[in-house]
Amino acid sequence: MTISRDDIEAKARQIVSVVEETRDSVKDTAMLAGIAVAAVVVIAFFFGRRRGSRNKTLVEVYRV
Repeated sequence: MTISRDDIEAKARQIVSVVEETRDSVKDTAMLAGIAVAAVVVIAFFFGRRRGSRNKTLVEVYRV
């Protein structure tokens, strides 16, 4: 059995297509993970801001 140039090219095209599919799926997953992390950070910021303003202690200092 001999391996021709066409066989090598076909296998190379197959490998390239698999790599592109994998890259696209990882790219989508990374994008969703980034959006989820950003959403959690924004929500935590607003809840912390709200809680901080609600529990604020006011100290008045008078000079005699």
